Amino acid sequence: MSLTGLIFDIQRFSIHDGPGIRTSVFFKGCSLRCFWCHNPEGLEPHCQIQFFESRCILCGACVDACPEEAQGLSGGIRSFDRSKCRVCGECVDQCYSEALLKVGRIVSVQDVMGEVMADRAFYDASGGGITLTGGEPGLQPEFAVALLQSCKTAGIHTAIETAGNVPWEYLASLQPYIDLWMMDLKLLDSNRHREVIGVKNERIIENAKRIAASGKSLIFRTPVVPSVNDNPRDIIALAAFIGSLRDGRSSRDNGKSPISWELLPFHRMAVDKYCGLGLEYRANNLASPSPEVMGLLTELAQSSGVPVTAQK
Repeated sequence: MSLTGLIFDIQRFSIHDGPGIRTSVFFKGCSLRCFWCHNPEGLEPHCQIQFFESRCILCGACVDACPEEAQGLSGGIRSFDRSKCRVCGECVDQCYSEALLKVGRIVSVQDVMGEVMADRAFYDASGGGITLTGGEPGLQPEFAVALLQSCKTAGIHTAIETAGNVPWEYLASLQPYIDLWMMDLKLLDSNRHREVIGVKNERIIENAKRIAASGKSLIFRTPVVPSVNDNPRDIIALAAFIGSLRDGRSSRDNGKSPISWELLPFHRMAVDKYCGLGLEYRANNLASPSPEVMGLLTELAQSSGVPVTAQK
């Protein structure tokens, strides 16, 4: 029987998840709860129904289709009782306007490779490949390993984006098949990390050290979030830590294996996703960091001694 995994999207022609043109595979399920997460559909390790009210044409087809009476329409008002929903997808199949979507699907390695190989020519021309992201790919290590093995056999560059909050043995099983690690680092202070994200960061820090010691190409990624880490103190602390990892690697391989760092400004583009999932968007009142703030933090980050870039 073919090994399967739970994903919520496969995005082709991606240019922000590693070098070149890439196919990004979004795994479902995450062990962190960052309140600003821009992929909330990747948080839960099970399928969900997303409802976009602005697309609804009030045709009532979903109401007739739902076997659990979770969908409602009365007096021109749509309702969705999520407590009754068992995510069968019957309502989605009958929604002509795509106001209802099923988020999450079970796929095999062969399913994913069929889409990946369709863009092989673009990888070869641009230096691209596949990126496993999410959610957290490290929470489905067997499926991730099988997918990465297939890509390596096909000669496709592989990358993974991880938050690092999984047992090391999960990440270690992936390591032989990864060309590029991309790892999120939000805060160095463990207590504040727990207050903001829900867990302490000791496991994340230890996994960052192990990944850095692997000798593989490594990009650290820090979302710059107002009220969380958009200040000199936190960026300087991260710079000191990343700098120490860079110095340790340089002493072993004479600086041949690159470590770099990206600062990613917070944005509010995920608000509709939260509404569609029936979730509160706790970052709704935050604004994106100004170019001046991003410029200052980038200068401070450069004290790490690694190349630093700030996305717009």
